[in-house]
Amino acid sequence: MEFLVASAIGILTAGGIYLTLRLRTFPVIMGISLLTYAVNVFIFASGRLTVGAPPILSDGVTTYTDPLPQALVLTAIVISFGMTAVVVMIGLGAFLGSDDDHVDDQPEASNSKAEGQS
Repeated sequence: MEFLVASAIGILTAGGIYLTLRLRTFPVIMGISLLTYAVNVFIFASGRLTVGAPPILSDGVTTYTDPLPQALVLTAIVISFGMTAVVVMIGLGAFLGSDDDHVDDQPEASNSKAEGQS
């Protein structure tokens, strides 16, 4: 089970880095989302991978799962959803403002710089 989860984290991370290095707005947003999911699965797996164990320790229970990583992942999901919405709106505004969705566009040279160099 650990190998499967570690492989999933590696695949999500590799896909997220690949998409983040693209120079278009939508793939960058998807890459950041994949990286967020990879981190969430990593945090969730840090609380021990056990099947059918209760999240709290009670009488007669010898194994339990740690509830702290579960709470952290739940909070991270909510925050990443909100941040994804903000980034999508910023990217949409940049696309509508310049009719281009390249991430690395160079700013246009202003007239004062061009006149100062002549």
